[in-house]
Amino acid sequence: MEPQGAEAESLLRGEQRGIMMPQRRWDSKDGERAPFLRNEPVKLTPAWEGANLPDDTLNLKGIAMDLAPPKDRWRLIYITLLVHGLGTLTAWNMFITARDYFVSYKLKDAPQYANNFMPYLGWAAQVPNLAFSWFNIFVKIGGNLTTRIVWSLCMEVLIFVVTVVLAMVDSSQWPEIFFWLTMVLVFFLNGFNAIFQNTVYGVAARLPPQYTGAVVLGSNICGTLVAFLEWGSASFTGSQRTSAIYYFIVGMFVLLICFDTYFALPLNRFYRYHETLQERTLRVNPALAANQPAAPKRTPYALILKQAAVQLYNIFIVFFVTLTIFPTVHSDIHPMTFKADGGAFDSFLHANFVRLTCFITFNMMAMIGNITASAVQFPSPKWLWLFTTIRILFIPLFLLSNYLPAGRERTLPVLVTNDWAYWALAVVMGWSSGHGSSLGMMYVSGTVAPEHAATAGMIGGATLVTGIVTGITFSRFGAEIVSMDLWRGM
Repeated sequence: MEPQGAEAESLLRGEQRGIMMPQRRWDSKDGERAPFLRNEPVKLTPAWEGANLPDDTLNLKGIAMDLAPPKDRWRLIYITLLVHGLGTLTAWNMFITARDYFVSYKLKDAPQYANNFMPYLGWAAQVPNLAFSWFNIFVKIGGNLTTRIVWSLCMEVLIFVVTVVLAMVDSSQWPEIFFWLTMVLVFFLNGFNAIFQNTVYGVAARLPPQYTGAVVLGSNICGTLVAFLEWGSASFTGSQRTSAIYYFIVGMFVLLICFDTYFALPLNRFYRYHETLQERTLRVNPALAANQPAAPKRTPYALILKQAAVQLYNIFIVFFVTLTIFPTVHSDIHPMTFKADGGAFDSFLHANFVRLTCFITFNMMAMIGNITASAVQFPSPKWLWLFTTIRILFIPLFLLSNYLPAGRERTLPVLVTNDWAYWALAVVMGWSSGHGSSLGMMYVSGTVAPEHAATAGMIGGATLVTGIVTGITFSRFGAEIVSMDLWRGM
């Protein structure tokens, strides 16, 4: 019996026997010189999965799908998915990085809300994300890709507009209303973002594994860019209100770029090739990869979860550890070595301690970790669980740093007393988060049959959000732990 891959190719060759042109190859010099648009009607639709398109649509007529695939010229699809990765975490990163705007400016006269802003923000952002991510796996929300992506992006942009308007108005007389209105906006913003994020991971999972890595890389780059954007807007405007207005407007533009680039995907041959190859393979023999006599009528979720269990654990534990620390605990660690009156350099580090050691360091190192994961897939899928499990040690190490939660008296002794040592710890934590999460998301689609790769990618995205929500919930116990009476007298 031929291997499954060979069987798939032979079936595709049989389907194309009447229209194959062996002398023409996707990556041939002649093929690149051929006119992109032929003298015949061309149908374009980004909703490739639901339009019931004929085989010859979008210039794929006469192309043998089993020949050498086209190249992603100029890395356009990779860059497009990277941009969409930026969009998947724009909402989350922009709100958590604007912590000072909310806590020290808008809620400065309402300490009961300011002290609990970050945990409430985390729940409001990630609980709807969690619900929609899992729901979207089992229930097709809104039909095709266009409906899910376009409408979710439109609603996110609209919510950003309302956020900008709130930054313009004086809310000092109604901080309670502002707080809860912000939480409602964040709730719906991340609910729509969950649909967008989940669908993007599903699209990336149909392409080679490095394209899922592109989405994760974009999400990690997002945090770094947003951190520098917040710093720049705060430094050059001189006003927290003006800074917030420009800051959130930039977030709107990022989402609009995602909107535009999505419609450019079907114009690319590399993207069309992989989409069409999957559709034709499943149409010829939907049970091919499952090695069954008949195609299953339902997606075997239990089988997918079983096969991908180890990688799903890796994804979960990476984000659980990370979100237990960042940003709730991480952003409340104060300097000990750097002094405000210790010279120009020390004064600069003291004044920008949280911005530098927390937001910029974490996001930049997570981005570098993603790059290293794309370059070197180590640890292997078999041993990644050991790498991700060891990261649990970061939780007690950060609690033993100079973590001073607002409104609490710390009773636990501080053992990490050197700011440089703490900063080095933050560097390793950020890098390992990006490296481990990227490997987990890259490996998860390869653990299942090819026709289940998109579903596995979506489950991986939902597991990611589950780790985030669990980590945010557990981060609330950090303040309780460091202020327990048990530590008095130690």
